[in-house]
Amino acid sequence: MPFKNRPAPGLPTRKQILDFIQNASEPAGKREISRHFGLQGAEKIQLKALLKDMAEEGLIDGKRTAFHKMGGLPKVTVLRVVDIEEGEAIAVPDTWQPDDATPPPRIRLIEKGRGSALRKGDRVLARTEESETGWRAFPMKKLELRSDQVLGVVEMDTAGKPWLAPVDKRIRNSSPIAVLGGAKPGELVLGEPIGKSARPSIKVVQVLGEPLAPKSFSLIAIHKHGIPNHFGQETLDEAQRAAKLPLSHEQREDLCHLPIVAIDPSDARDHDDAIWAQPDGQGGFDALVAIADVSFYVRPGGEIDREARKRGNSVYFPDRVVPMLPEVLSADVCSLRSGEDRAAMACHMKIDAEGRVTDWRFTRALVRIHEVIAYEEAQARMDEDRAEDHLKQLWACWAALATARKNRDPLELELPERRVKLDDKGRITEIAIRERLDAHRVVEDFMIAANVAAAKALEAKVAPVVYRIHETPSREKLMALKEYLATFDKKLALGQVITPGLFNRMLKDITGEAEKALIMEAVLRSQTQAYYGPANAGHFGLALGSYAHFTSPIRRYADLLVHRALVDAYGLEQPRPQGDIPATSGLAERDRADLGRISDAISKAERRAMEAERDTIDRYVAAWLSSRVSEVFDCRITGVQKFGFFATIIGLGGDGLVPVSTLGDERFGYDEKAQVLVGEQTRTAYAMGQIVRLRLAEANPLTGALKFELEEAEGRIEPRGRPQQAFQKRGNHLVGKRGRPANIRHKGKGRR
Repeated sequence: MPFKNRPAPGLPTRKQILDFIQNASEPAGKREISRHFGLQGAEKIQLKALLKDMAEEGLIDGKRTAFHKMGGLPKVTVLRVVDIEEGEAIAVPDTWQPDDATPPPRIRLIEKGRGSALRKGDRVLARTEESETGWRAFPMKKLELRSDQVLGVVEMDTAGKPWLAPVDKRIRNSSPIAVLGGAKPGELVLGEPIGKSARPSIKVVQVLGEPLAPKSFSLIAIHKHGIPNHFGQETLDEAQRAAKLPLSHEQREDLCHLPIVAIDPSDARDHDDAIWAQPDGQGGFDALVAIADVSFYVRPGGEIDREARKRGNSVYFPDRVVPMLPEVLSADVCSLRSGEDRAAMACHMKIDAEGRVTDWRFTRALVRIHEVIAYEEAQARMDEDRAEDHLKQLWACWAALATARKNRDPLELELPERRVKLDDKGRITEIAIRERLDAHRVVEDFMIAANVAAAKALEAKVAPVVYRIHETPSREKLMALKEYLATFDKKLALGQVITPGLFNRMLKDITGEAEKALIMEAVLRSQTQAYYGPANAGHFGLALGSYAHFTSPIRRYADLLVHRALVDAYGLEQPRPQGDIPATSGLAERDRADLGRISDAISKAERRAMEAERDTIDRYVAAWLSSRVSEVFDCRITGVQKFGFFATIIGLGGDGLVPVSTLGDERFGYDEKAQVLVGEQTRTAYAMGQIVRLRLAEANPLTGALKFELEEAEGRIEPRGRPQQAFQKRGNHLVGKRGRPANIRHKGKGRR
């Protein structure tokens, strides 16, 4: 094969390789490229890796002897959607190197059906072809978002070079941006690393907008944790069809005459559950827990079900909800609204005077909710003696359930929950600890009773169960707790049976608030994380032998699986729906055969949601506190390490670090067993749970990070990361000269 103008030896660039392929008179493979560029030894190995990267980037097709030479697009490649034009998705090759001055081709994606089911940022494997009007592609498979994507803010250095400042507080350094992708300084963007070096350059793949605008904090969490937040058109179309399914009055128990009430947060949009009770004339109660019959509308194997399985649960942020189900179902047809006929799965229970559930049965029912009441309103009616009889009967039944709870002696830990209040424009109006009312406990105990009934009802039929499992603390964690308690001259005998009541009695005997907070924190850290699984291991925290989640199928896929299992076990199937809605509302065959796989998936999805919700709250708290930098707060130490201690503001939350370097001139030693920092000269100690007065030195709304310093140590906190420039005002925000929103610094219903 004659090749002219042979270059000097050495590994060629991507552009040189593409030029060679374009100009070659015959198909060019690795051998021909190596010979043309005169490569030897290790250079041939490097060429092989380079060609593999180019194939993955869509520049060549990567076949052994015939690399593609038609504009750099192989027949099958990965594309990224960058725009939606007149209902059609427009994409570019997923990776496009900056050393090639040619802009990436814009490719029209040809999808089945009307409109685009794809959204900006989606990645697809597609078959490409060149037509008279340009490139087009046919999607073969939608791909997951890249796990190495980075969220950050574009900032410019003094030389005019762009950098990506990450919003993840675990990433300490900015990265150089090689491809801006139209992003401007100060904008929040999604980027991907280019190359595999220790500190690769970044290519911006999506511009998300103003980082401190309302609703940006939840958007950061959605992208950071890869939470699916768009429904495809096929899913939405199926949801519309499912919403029109007729309810069979003949096949459902009619409970519309009962004054069933839903007690929920005042801002709730979806209502999963409602309750009713009345005395049975024998000292006990007939009770009912009505749960939205989601399994009637969401059938296994359909598009809605596939999307719900992927999401695992709804995710709740202060400014938005990312629902598990399309809104036409979650907030409308499935939701137990007041005064409207709704499909429900009804759990009927017989409760004796001691609060024990002595019998239960499950039916598919038709309900008409008497009233939807906010927790605060229900509590006020009871406190002010203006409650209706049906509310009084609920409280009376709860008194019996509370007796049973007391006898079980479940784990009682004070775990305050932060609540962020926003105005209509998404601005923070208040952050406070959510008040715990008896109304919350009423609903919680009714739900726990129904969850236990569902688990035992399935066990009685030897049916598959997705259990909610909370295992006994491991021996390793108990040993660590024992060693920690010994520093308080308290004993924990590991030879006895470990029960929640053991911890409760330990905490009850402590009179000092500071010491109690220390030990409560240690007990909490000794607990295992709850999860879903098909093999029962009990629920340690609730002191229950069998427990499942049944009461929230609108927002948890685990509950939907339990509903389907009940449909199968108790013959609750409804008449076959017309059209292309899947026929059965029971368990899919794959789930019946192997519940372990889906249980693991939804457990991971739950942890993902918890992390995203916590990160978002941290960002809102940091934003709220950014105007209060230099103020002094009463704080509780929540963790101690050799490099410093973490503390949270009492009554508000927001964890922040106090670096050991700011504690003074003396050296501090770290006692790992006691989890305490002790000064070598003064013997000043900082221990977990201790109350201290701290000055807020830094609040970063983008990362949610806070830094504190001792009240008397003003000005010891130094900025982290790259040197900061002077700050200037942009709108309502402070930004650095490089465009980065500034760190504001001081100059000197539960998942049980």
